[in-house]
Parts: sequence; C-alpha cells; structure tokens
Amino acid sequence: MRTGVFVGSFDPFTIGHDAIVRRALPLFDRIVIGVGVNERKQYMQSLQDRIAAIKNVYVAESRIEVRQYSDLTVDFAHREGAQFIIKGVRSIKDFEYEREQADINRRIGGIETLLLYSEPEFESVSSSMVRELIHFGKDVDMFLPH
Repeated sequence: MRTGVFVGSFDPFTIGHDAIVRRALPLFDRIVIGVGVNERKQYMQSLQDRIAAIKNVYVAESRIEVRQYSDLTVDFAHREGAQFIIKGVRSIKDFEYEREQADINRRIGGIETLLLYSEPEFESVSSSMVRELIHFGKDVDMFLPH
C-alpha cells in the first residue's frame, strides 16, 4: 500500500492545503494528514478543532485519515507505514526550506519527500495570512475548504 503523510500545524487548514491533498490523492492508496503539536507554538485553533475541521473536509474520502503528532515527521511517517512525505511549495523560500528538510528526512529516516508546487491561484494563501485576516475581523471563507 502506497502511503503518504501530509503534515503541518494547519492553523487553519486552507484551500491551498486542500489542493495539495487532492492533487496527491491519485498517487497514493492512503494519505494521512498529520496535525502537528508543538508546545513552543501558540495556536489560534485548538488541536481538536483543527482535526475536526480537516476530517469534515474529507468525510466522504475513505483514503484520507487525520491524526495528531508531536514528534519528528519521519517518526510519524514510519508509525503510519508511509513511504513518502507530501509537501506543498508556494515560493522559492518554501522550496529552499523544504529541500533542506527533505534531505535531512531522507538521511535520518530513509523516507522520500514529494514536493508539489502550488497552483498559481493559491500561491498567496497561507495559514498565517488567514489568521491575520481573522484577527482584523475579515471574512476568510473564500480561503477555507468546504
């Protein structure tokens, strides 16, 4: 079974995240969305709310599972039986960061990373941008999957 993990804090899970998952789905038998927990990070949404929101998006897709994790991504991937880490890339800055992470994950965990480039209409959509708009009372519905 080909399994990939798609990981992040997903605070919140955006239409950009959803687009990457849907584009990756034909490549895998199973995708596990790993919602990261980092005690050093302050979240807008609770872990339970983030997980519930993502599960709601994929309620009709049995090949997608949602789980929390708080350790290294490679360790989470191994626990899930994944052969690949799936990552989205919006910019050259993202690419450089993800390239470095992919190299380390391959070295320490023997796991490959699949980079999918963002579609142009999602390049400016980020969780931090959505949080900023929410902070200032703006409607962010157009940036969230339904």
